[in-house]
Amino acid sequence: MNQSGTLLLNRHDVAALLGIEECMTAVEGAFKLHAEGKTLPPGIMGMHARDGGFHIKAGLLELSRSYFAAKVNANFPQNSKRFGLPLIQGVIVLCDGENGRPLAVMDSMEITIIRTGAATGVAAKYLARADSTTVTICGCGNQGRISLRAIAKVRDLKKAYAFDTDQKQAEQFRREVSEELQIEIHPVTKLGDVIRQSDICVTCTPSREYFLKRDYVACGTFIAAVGADSEDKQELDPTLLSASKVVVDLLEQCATIGELHHALDNGLLSKAQVHAELGEVIAGRKSGRTSADEIIVFDSTGTALQDVASAVIVYERAVAANRGVKIDFAT
Repeated sequence: MNQSGTLLLNRHDVAALLGIEECMTAVEGAFKLHAEGKTLPPGIMGMHARDGGFHIKAGLLELSRSYFAAKVNANFPQNSKRFGLPLIQGVIVLCDGENGRPLAVMDSMEITIIRTGAATGVAAKYLARADSTTVTICGCGNQGRISLRAIAKVRDLKKAYAFDTDQKQAEQFRREVSEELQIEIHPVTKLGDVIRQSDICVTCTPSREYFLKRDYVACGTFIAAVGADSEDKQELDPTLLSASKVVVDLLEQCATIGELHHALDNGLLSKAQVHAELGEVIAGRKSGRTSADEIIVFDSTGTALQDVASAVIVYERAVAANRGVKIDFAT
């Protein structure tokens, strides 16, 4: 493919070019580079709208060459009911980090879903008990699906519980994912008992008040808290964080928009009490799980470094496959 111009890639292109396994490898590498001080701090900006909001995440990584990416995402929770549109919509602009040339503009929705699930899988690899077999997924949409697929890459899963405020969604999740992953999936309407029976719990909902209570969680559980990516979202009881080992994707970001910020605001935890960023665990600078009894919470707000690493895979594969449409914005 001619290297001049900018490559345009839609959601179908992205889905065809990016798989969960290679995304997990790329995301793990990006976290490690950050922990080793080999990346610039990624940037984030958010803006509220009447019925939702927008955020911009930007980062730069030195990979096969220097790459910069900026993602503009819109998040409107009522979109499906009101307009028949997705909850999350947006684009990623990928540029050459050495000369600034726009290399690609691609749909961000699929990348956001996959790279978020990839971070959950990587965190489970380092923080969940090695003998974990049972998972509860809270939120049975696209993010719940990719989270379970990612965890299945690193743990020998036998059973999953599916919880959603929409019972039809949980039933559809069971039908589709149980056959794909060859594990038992049981839709549930109440969380307390199934969380206590689970080794791993993933929360990936748009909730604005916590539903995962401290007394639901047994010793040894790993929790990936994915839904809170703005200051008004919350899934976990703040006392659960104060009773757990807390690992974050980015400390300052989680302190502002993640589950961590609710614990900080309630005076239940300080930033100094956060055990580690995930990259520090990957790089061996901080410990991961040190006891079978530890409750470990991974506060996942989603980082621009994940977006860059994922967008690069999509772009390089698209070039190799001669996929997408070229446009020259400069003419």
